[in-house]
Amino acid sequence: MTATALAQGKKISFRNKEDTVCPICSEVHQRESMFQGGGRLIAGKLTQELRRLYEKNKKFGRVSPNDYVLNVCPRCLYTAFPKDWSNLDADELAKLRESAEVRRKNIESIMGPTDFYQERNLILGAASYLLAIECYQSRKVTVAPTPKKAVCAVRGAWYFDDVNTEFPGLGYDKIRDLLYQKSAGWYTDTMEIMQSGSEPVDAASYLLGPDTDKNWGFDGVIYLSAYLTMKFKEELASDAASKLNLLIRAKRTLSRLYGSGKASKSKPSVIIDMAKELYDEYNKIIEEMGGEK
Repeated sequence: MTATALAQGKKISFRNKEDTVCPICSEVHQRESMFQGGGRLIAGKLTQELRRLYEKNKKFGRVSPNDYVLNVCPRCLYTAFPKDWSNLDADELAKLRESAEVRRKNIESIMGPTDFYQERNLILGAASYLLAIECYQSRKVTVAPTPKKAVCAVRGAWYFDDVNTEFPGLGYDKIRDLLYQKSAGWYTDTMEIMQSGSEPVDAASYLLGPDTDKNWGFDGVIYLSAYLTMKFKEELASDAASKLNLLIRAKRTLSRLYGSGKASKSKPSVIIDMAKELYDEYNKIIEEMGGEK
C-alpha cells in the first residue's frame, strides 16, 4: 500500500481468508488481492504497447492491478499465474525446489532485499515478473511457458520503466530494454508455436492481454510481435541483410492482423488503427532499405 493510502486510512488490497500453500516449500500464506471499485482505478490512455496507464489517485496514491496478478511464495519465491500454481509434475517440483536460493540471490542482486510478506508495491510488482520468468524457464510445454514468458517480460519492462523513472541512474533502464528484447523474441516464438502447436497456446489465451484491462488475445500477440521487432530491430539483427529479412517477416505477419481488420468490422478499431500505422512504418523502412526481394 502506498504512503498516501496509509496516511488516509484507505486500503487498496486485502488478504484472502483462504490459505495458499506453496507446492514447492509448503509455506502457508494468504494471497493478496486488490479491492474492486471504490474509485481506486482512474484509467488513462492506452499506449502503443497496449499498456493501460492509470492516473495517480488522490485518495489511494499509486494503484496498479498488475501488482496482484501473480502468486508469489514469500518464503521460496516460487512464482506462477494462479492457474499454474499447483499444476506441477515431479521434475518441475524438483527443479524449482533446488533453485530456491538462486532465485532469491538473483532477485536481490537486482532489487535489493525483497519481502513478499509485505503488501505489494512498485518494487515487489517488478520483482514478481522477473521471478515469474525465471520460474517458467523450469516449466514444461504443457503449461505453455513461452507466451507466458512473453507477457511477463513486456509487463516487467513496463514496471522497470516506472522504477527507472522513480529511481533514475541505477541501471533499471538497461533491465527494461533487456526485458523488451526478451519479450520480442518470445512473442515471435509464440507466433511460430501458434502454427506448429508445440505448446498449448490456448492455455495462455486468458492472459495474452498483454495488460489486465483488455485482453487483445491473439491479435495482441501479432501486433506486439511486430511492434517490438520494429522497436528493437537494431538489437535483434546483426547486419543490414538480416535486419531487412527480419522486418519483411514481421511485416508479413502484421499483414494478417491489418488485413483481417479491413475485412471484418468486428475487429476493435483501436488495434487495427495502430496496426495500420505500424504497417505503413514497415513499408517505409523496408523501401528505404531496398524493398522486398
